[in-house]
Amino acid sequence: MAIVVRNRATGETIQRLATAEKIVSPEFQAWLRHKNARGADIYISQNVLGAEARTRTKGDIDAIRHAYLNLDRNADEALERVQRSEQVPQPNYVLKTSPSKYQIIWKVDGVTANQAESLQRAMVAEFDGDPAATDSTRVLRLPGFNNKKYEQDYSVTAQSYSSQTYSLAHFRFPTDERHQQDRVIAETSMRGAQASEVSQSERDWGYAKRHLATGEPPENLIQTLADLRQDQRNPEYYSRQPVTRAYASVALSRGDDPAEVQRRVAEIATHQRNPDTYARDTVSEMQGRKMEREMESEQPDAKFRVL
Repeated sequence: MAIVVRNRATGETIQRLATAEKIVSPEFQAWLRHKNARGADIYISQNVLGAEARTRTKGDIDAIRHAYLNLDRNADEALERVQRSEQVPQPNYVLKTSPSKYQIIWKVDGVTANQAESLQRAMVAEFDGDPAATDSTRVLRLPGFNNKKYEQDYSVTAQSYSSQTYSLAHFRFPTDERHQQDRVIAETSMRGAQASEVSQSERDWGYAKRHLATGEPPENLIQTLADLRQDQRNPEYYSRQPVTRAYASVALSRGDDPAEVQRRVAEIATHQRNPDTYARDTVSEMQGRKMEREMESEQPDAKFRVL
């Protein structure tokens, strides 16, 4: 399993791969509590890594043991919908990670990584969950430790509802619906990229656009995505790419001055060797996409290829 220790204040991120027995040992727990007390958030992987794993990538996963759903918007209502739904079985655990935010976990067996990710995307669509939290390498908050994201510490708690282990058949989402969702994601992928990488990139792009549209600062989103995507070789570099592009798209769509948008993109594109050139090209691309959308809305019968 993987433990991720992330301190937002210092920028320190530590990932330790260890057995469950090692993680629950007094020595390891003392180290985690030491880090948590000094400002670090504590996360744990949900699926079993291979014995020879040295990283936490999809290829390192040996077995899928959990399906999960992250609720971060209208979460109290969404949780009630999950608990009343006939499409999903009773959750094994519900983690309360902060006021009105939850992570729901089901124990599963006989499920592949692709099936788990497809299922999690279907649950996100059904219950308005977090689309960035559907990859099989996900880490979730570890109960018993404090959430350090806010001014006041918030103790992460877990409530158990079931001890059953579920199969894919317990989740009543039509197979063809899952296949359709996978097809749509694949069709919107960038050329030459692997499907699994593209689908996650597309979901992170959508996540960034949704939160930027509500007024969340780009810098906050960059940090959040970096925390979520610790499976990437350089999480901060990875997170700045979708956020800068999403910012340009959202800002232009709401009518911001293109010159100001370009300046702002260059300011936050520190992952690029030449931020000014990157900002100019990004704004130009997003202006072209905006024009295509406007043309499409004026010609509703015309058929455009989805890029």
